[in-house]
Amino acid sequence: MTADTPQERTPLYDAEFAADPAGVYAKLRAYGTFAPVELSPGVPATLVLGYDAALEVLRDPGTFPKNPQRWEKSLPPDCPVLPIMGYRPSALYTDGSVHARLRGAITDALGRVDTTVLRDYVEQSADTLIDRFAGDGQADLRGQYAKALPLLVFNRLFGCPPDIADRLVSGMIGIFELVDAEKANAELTRGVMELIALKRARPAADVTSWLLSHPAELTDQEMADQLVLLMGAGTEPEQNLIANTLRLLLSDERFAGDLTGGSLPVEDALDEVLWTDPPMANFGFTYPERDLERDGVLLPADQPVAVSFGAANTDPSKAHGQRAGNRAHLAWSVGPHTCPAKGHARLIASVAIEKLLDRLPDMDLAVAVDELQWRPGPFHRALSALPVRFSPVPVMAAGPPAEHPVTADPAPVAMSPTTSETHDQAPRRRRPHLTRWWRG
Repeated sequence: MTADTPQERTPLYDAEFAADPAGVYAKLRAYGTFAPVELSPGVPATLVLGYDAALEVLRDPGTFPKNPQRWEKSLPPDCPVLPIMGYRPSALYTDGSVHARLRGAITDALGRVDTTVLRDYVEQSADTLIDRFAGDGQADLRGQYAKALPLLVFNRLFGCPPDIADRLVSGMIGIFELVDAEKANAELTRGVMELIALKRARPAADVTSWLLSHPAELTDQEMADQLVLLMGAGTEPEQNLIANTLRLLLSDERFAGDLTGGSLPVEDALDEVLWTDPPMANFGFTYPERDLERDGVLLPADQPVAVSFGAANTDPSKAHGQRAGNRAHLAWSVGPHTCPAKGHARLIASVAIEKLLDRLPDMDLAVAVDELQWRPGPFHRALSALPVRFSPVPVMAAGPPAEHPVTADPAPVAMSPTTSETHDQAPRRRRPHLTRWWRG
């Protein structure tokens, strides 16, 4: 696409794209490595489809900077993608020394989390949620489990009281799904500022307090923007990673062998999803400061260049080979903006899935896999629901998660689970051989 050859842009926000992103990527590859798309009505962007091209963009912030301020001046204030793409002084939207300072504070704070205690807390939170539907014989694993579990962990990690956390998650969901995004962004901002005020008054052993006390001396505004970044990465993408992996485990025979025949474990299923259905399918936005040409395509100055992790991971020109154990995917990004919490995110997802399979070993989808619906949105790969059925099992009756922080520091943070959704189920198709094979 050159300056004098305008092209029709493919929308990434409609139900057609949500239902079959792989098919859309295949059509877009007719343009080459870069393709014209629309992120919301009237918001053009260029989508990076190739694996090598994605590496080039993500590793070269000098040519492909992250700051969107010049771009966003061209948009109306109520543009639905602005709350997630608009500039914030956070590690996601900065480069150079500013990025290094902000990312350093985040990395240091996350580095204080005791992963052994975090694993124990994820298991306890999982048991609490499973107990709510264990005796029912049916559940919506997206609404009642995958959506709720990251919130429990987020509350604990960040010392966030449930009343604030509920509003934070509600705001973040609205931003990702482009549903009254301006109002959702305002709700999110208010909740984050309340959390910062609370932790300045009563610091504890949590990530929020550690960020506040970091030598980087973050201002309240910087604190708010780092927390929005961490929450955005720690809730919506995490629930999608859990749900998408459970979908794969319950629908693909490669992952459902019996004890004698063998099968691929949970870690391999996570790798498969991170390759083929990454929870953030299109992100990694950059904004060239001058017109660029790549592979015969014009990349206009100050217009978003979005990396499609989903398309780059499945680039047909690359032979990625066996995906089990292969972690060369781009789901966590690469370069200076690689996700600093990918180890925590993977641990939470794997423990959550293992606990569920352990408690409900004969679980199966309650509908055919092709009847599952995907939520529209240009950024995420997200199920609307994941209905399952299983043999009812007794509750653990262990009470709520233990009151201890996810660190060796002494101050605990109180929290409670959120309410969850229900989903009507279709007649059950049993899979009794889904047992403890996942331990590998």
